[in-house]
Amino acid sequence: MIRIGLTGGIASGKSAAAKILHECGAEVFDADRIVADLYVPGGEGAKAVERLFGREMLDAGGAVSKAKLGKLAFEDPEARRRLEAAIHPLVIAEIRRRFGDAERSGAAIAVAEASQILDGGYGREFDRVVLLVAPRSARLARAEARGISRGETERRIAAQIPEEDARRKADDVIENTGTVEELRKKVEALYREWVRTGG
Repeated sequence: MIRIGLTGGIASGKSAAAKILHECGAEVFDADRIVADLYVPGGEGAKAVERLFGREMLDAGGAVSKAKLGKLAFEDPEARRRLEAAIHPLVIAEIRRRFGDAERSGAAIAVAEASQILDGGYGREFDRVVLLVAPRSARLARAEARGISRGETERRIAAQIPEEDARRKADDVIENTGTVEELRKKVEALYREWVRTGG
């Protein structure tokens, strides 16, 4: 089975590409959903956040307050480093488990959609890492359409790995510069290449 890591900065088109890969026949899962599951009341991620930053980072029900934690992580690089050091190993363990499940179920290609594959240095978990890139103006517009302010998007872009560094580390780069149908053609072509070559 081919293990694919699908990554890219905020509003670069990861989720759209992941949906297309699923439609092509890949087993696809989302690291953001894994993190959300870790952050539920009593979850290992919620326990880690409370241990690192105190009870005030949890809501009244005991789940992680994503708004408070996100603000802290993007404003304080040291807090972000400590958070990632605690949460990344939990996410990687779950990605490995899901890859194992996918392989046992007979999947030929499995894809983990995750924003911090290259930032976090866990690209070695995958046979190939695919990077989605898009013009800054398009990313700002997409994020704004999702209710994220321009300032917040700019802060997130600044906190993520620079695009030129990401390009050097990725195995495949998809330029998401046009329509969804244009993106579909690029993703489907890459999927067919993986099938043809075995990754």
